[in-house]
Amino acid sequence: MVNSHYNAPLTLKLYALAAVVFGLYGGRVCPMLETLTFSELFIHVSLTFGGVYLVRHFLLQDHSLVKEQQHARLDTTLMFFGSLILAIFYNTYYEFPLDSNLKVLLGMTLFGFFTGLLLQLDSKITSFDALTGSQRFDFELSGKRQSMVKQMIWLISLLLFTLTTMLAMVAVKDIFWLEHNPDRVLDGTGKISVIKEFIYISLVLGAYTIAIMVQWSKLMRRVLSAQEYSLIEVAKGKTSTRVPIFEHNELGSMASLTNQMLDSLESSQDEVKTTRDVAIVSLSALAESRDNETGAHILRTQEYVRALATHLAQFDHHKDLLTDNYIELLYKSAPLHDVGKVGIPDNILLKPGKLTDEEFEVMKGHPEIGAKALSMAEKQLGSNSFLKLAKEISLTHHEKWNGSGYPKGLKEQEIPISGRLMALADVYDALISERVYKKAFSHEKAKSIILEGNGSHFDPEIVEAFLAIEDEFVAIADKYRSMEARENELEQLMHA
Repeated sequence: MVNSHYNAPLTLKLYALAAVVFGLYGGRVCPMLETLTFSELFIHVSLTFGGVYLVRHFLLQDHSLVKEQQHARLDTTLMFFGSLILAIFYNTYYEFPLDSNLKVLLGMTLFGFFTGLLLQLDSKITSFDALTGSQRFDFELSGKRQSMVKQMIWLISLLLFTLTTMLAMVAVKDIFWLEHNPDRVLDGTGKISVIKEFIYISLVLGAYTIAIMVQWSKLMRRVLSAQEYSLIEVAKGKTSTRVPIFEHNELGSMASLTNQMLDSLESSQDEVKTTRDVAIVSLSALAESRDNETGAHILRTQEYVRALATHLAQFDHHKDLLTDNYIELLYKSAPLHDVGKVGIPDNILLKPGKLTDEEFEVMKGHPEIGAKALSMAEKQLGSNSFLKLAKEISLTHHEKWNGSGYPKGLKEQEIPISGRLMALADVYDALISERVYKKAFSHEKAKSIILEGNGSHFDPEIVEAFLAIEDEFVAIADKYRSMEARENELEQLMHA
């Protein structure tokens, strides 16, 4: 099984780099190591670092510290014990003094820490990328909290201490060397040598520091980008989105508090939506109770409108308006398209035959009656997207593409898309539905009538959408026709 927290190639590279740097480091800070030949130093360093790496690779790649992504602790500990063995060897066979052995211990342990920290950051980046790909982030805090601020202060303090200590050791070693080689002071080569060693130590520590900061910034950039993306989704109205929590630190705590706030916000929004839906059902039921049209007409028309809008949303010129949220509002608002009929007298609204010209003029007032009622609701409750859209549909669903509709005689793009969608949905359902004054038309007959109105009654683009998804229209009609049949059977049984 592959251990996703263990990067074997990178571990090998960093251990090899640490071995090379340590071999060069030894001669810069320790006069005793400088007395060893190149082959001696190469063998000692290779065996020590190679042995530590083999233990790390074969025995400890599944260690709990690796699984917990605490590589810095593991590698620092391993390097310390490796340096301890090397120091004992030097003390036994080369009689190195205590200060030289301490330099060996300090150097290897330090490189172990740098190596482990780089591996730890790489492991966290890999884990974050894997979580991003699988979308399996935690959204609640877990484990012990770790302070990013304290970690950064501790790291900077350690780097400053290390740099100061290393430079001090180099200075002490060079003073010792210059005391025994005074001619180097006179000819100036000693000064150049000291400067080179100072530059070398600074470059090594600086390179490790930069590498650590680059890896840390990569991780932070990923975490912040993921959290920013989630908040952008929330700002778009997707309140079910939660901010991912990667670690229990300051960022994780802020994400957790944000998620708690979003939980509360979503709960409040659900209550508002429920209240809105109750109002829609109540108002549409009120209109339905005074009309010959059935409740299935309301359900079918809102399904037709949503199907048409969803199809049109595929096209670039509609994408900005016909978002998922807007289509959902269309679907919720559609049942109120005929709410104005509550203001039409029964002798006209329920008349089984054809209306007279005078009666039709009265009937033509229902879009404005509905719009006025919804405007009053806006004044009382405050304006919102749902009420605006419901009023828009109520007022414009009898307008025609060529401007011959009512109540305003709007034409083409003057008619909002909500009204144009409802116009086709309303007419189609009226055609396929049975009324006291007519029988239900077939789908093909209804389609032919709609095609006759293409470019005069209906928006040509919406007619094209209707033709593209006519099978959906048929399926919706069949679904609610079956529902009506079952309801009628139950009603007959209850009255039997």
